[in-house]
Amino acid sequence: MIQIPVKQAGTELDKLLNKVAHGQEVVIIGSDGSAFKLMPLPRLPQPVFGSARGLVQIGPDFDEPIAGLEEYMP
Repeated sequence: MIQIPVKQAGTELDKLLNKVAHGQEVVIIGSDGSAFKLMPLPRLPQPVFGSARGLVQIGPDFDEPIAGLEEYMP
């Protein structure tokens, strides 16, 4: 685990983030003694547009009125 003061962490942030990305723990120590741990966030899968093409089908009666709801039709 790496412990580093806030002032030094500001100048070495790129290096620290690289170390965290490779599994190392980094703790930043504030001037008042408070401690903060850098942690990577999980990557969320990105949507692939068009990936459901051909999987959804609309029936030929899609626009037909639903039986039993005639009284609600304009």
